[in-house]
Amino acid sequence: MSSTVSAKGNADEGRVLRVGVVGAGVMGTNHARVLAGLPGVELVGIVDPLPAHRTRAVEIVGCPTFATLEEMLEAGPDAVTIAAPTHLHRDVSLACIAKKIHVLVEKPIASSVEEGNEIVSAARAAGVTLMVGHVERFNPAVAAIKQAIKDEEILSIAITRVGPFPPRMSNVGVVIDLAVHDIDLIRWFTESDIVDVQPQLASAVAEREDIALLQFRTASGVLAHINTNWLTPFKARSVTVATRGKYIQGDLLTRQVTECFGFQRDGSYSMRHLSVGHDEPLRAELVAFLDAVRSGNAPAVTGDEGVASLEIAIKCLDAPAGSIAAPLRKGPRAVAS
Repeated sequence: MSSTVSAKGNADEGRVLRVGVVGAGVMGTNHARVLAGLPGVELVGIVDPLPAHRTRAVEIVGCPTFATLEEMLEAGPDAVTIAAPTHLHRDVSLACIAKKIHVLVEKPIASSVEEGNEIVSAARAAGVTLMVGHVERFNPAVAAIKQAIKDEEILSIAITRVGPFPPRMSNVGVVIDLAVHDIDLIRWFTESDIVDVQPQLASAVAEREDIALLQFRTASGVLAHINTNWLTPFKARSVTVATRGKYIQGDLLTRQVTECFGFQRDGSYSMRHLSVGHDEPLRAELVAFLDAVRSGNAPAVTGDEGVASLEIAIKCLDAPAGSIAAPLRKGPRAVAS
């Protein structure tokens, strides 16, 4: 391992960090692209067993590639980002942590709560930084909403995350693929645990659930709702938060956030558009991870937080059979000619 930074991140914060990427799919290639452009970072390379993925990474990023994790670890990274399939997260994370390498692992942290806890425990014992890639926290619109509700008494949250069926088939449904983002946001906005889960799930065109209506109650009493599916012909990402004194609407795609306030007895109120930044969320996330590595401070999204959100998502899937509808139809959605 490079001597650039210690396992606890106590080295000179101005020193260059050597960073590797695990997985050269779409997300992993984006990780490599961003890392290659960050100051104070040397991109060690990207590892993927598929030659076509490695070729694409070379074409897009122009970085070294490796066929096996062992080859990349021999190159001596100080930190890695893991964008491999979820079922590989545990083994890859533990292999890196065993070599005192700092880890950012994409959401969900692992395939199960047990595997997630293994990763967390290993990182804690090794004294390395572990961060979970819940990138939506770094969306400038989400950051603006979080700032707007600071010190407010939150009453309810509603989140919509819908879109068309993904071109790449996955071994998970919409709860793990999409809703886990918003479970994390609910916990982050309220700074409270989710204590009650009421899911309604259905399968329309996929083997796993592709429609989910999820209701929650937090320990602090906030009611929350997530609407997610793979049946909408366009992407939509929206968040609304009602507090005792405000109502905030945010579009996470257009990054427009509106705040309503000053409610009057006659039904009138004031409204304003909030200032929203322009950072690329993935870049902001990776910068936050590397800052935590350099400083030794707690990362923006801890391993424990990643496990907590995964646990709620799995509870949604493990709900009583009565809340999971039978498949609505078999085969693809009908398309007009």
